[in-house]
Amino acid sequence: MALAGLATRQHGVVGRAQLIEIGVSARTVEAWARRGRLHRIHRGVYIVGSRRIDQHGRWLAGVLACGRGAVLSHASAAGLWGLARPRGSTDVTCSPGRARRGGIRAHEGALHLSERTEQSSIPITTVARTLFDYAEVVPFAQLEKAWEEADRRNLLQLAAVERVCERGYGRRALKPIRRLLAEARAPSEGRSPLENRFARFRDRYGLPPAATNVEVLGSEVDVLWPAARLIVELDNWEHHGHRAGFERDRARDPTLLLNGYRTIRVTHRRLDEEPDAIAAEIRALLTLGEEDRGNRAHSQRN
Repeated sequence: MALAGLATRQHGVVGRAQLIEIGVSARTVEAWARRGRLHRIHRGVYIVGSRRIDQHGRWLAGVLACGRGAVLSHASAAGLWGLARPRGSTDVTCSPGRARRGGIRAHEGALHLSERTEQSSIPITTVARTLFDYAEVVPFAQLEKAWEEADRRNLLQLAAVERVCERGYGRRALKPIRRLLAEARAPSEGRSPLENRFARFRDRYGLPPAATNVEVLGSEVDVLWPAARLIVELDNWEHHGHRAGFERDRARDPTLLLNGYRTIRVTHRRLDEEPDAIAAEIRALLTLGEEDRGNRAHSQRN
């Protein structure tokens, strides 16, 4: 029963040392392994019963294989926190001198007690420390996406990131992380990560200044070029919070169009996959809007 409870809590994996702690003898562990009750995944780490485990089980197995005090970190920690897609080997931060294990990327080093936590029963670096470590293994664009995702999930604590930086003297992560900290602390016109991201996109593509979070025909819109009567709505399901709000925003598009306002809807996915196309659409519609404005003015004079 103790074995079943331990395995259930730990995504189907157990460590040899843990089995000894709950009263299972070393001889019994070996016998269970021979009989197929335990299946070795790393030295001293076993899958209980079935040979199949999920991603959480593989992550925890990697942590257990690296000994006492080890924690999930870097890209794997970003995956568990939901900040990036899981990839490849399991990243583990552990004490210096731990033997290398297949399928595990061991990062030797000490962690401050405040940089350790647990998520889904897996020892892991905090979000602040995870972002700092992630900055050393991925390009800046990927780090920025993870940072924005942490913000969107209300996991980003700037003060905690600052404290990690203070303890990270000389680390490669300092430059990209401090860049993101500076941007986060700068005055921002946006009220959500997607709004802030769109503002950076607009600057990067040299698009004209626009009004943000302004009222048009009794409803608030995210971005507006008034002269061209062009609206950009930044679609984020979490920001709407419920389906009624999501649908209501779409229902008002025809009303805006009948009153001469064109609307483009932009999502995180579109900014990721087709930023050039979005910029081209906006430029074309700005030009078209200015032409419409000129035609209206001409009609009024005549």
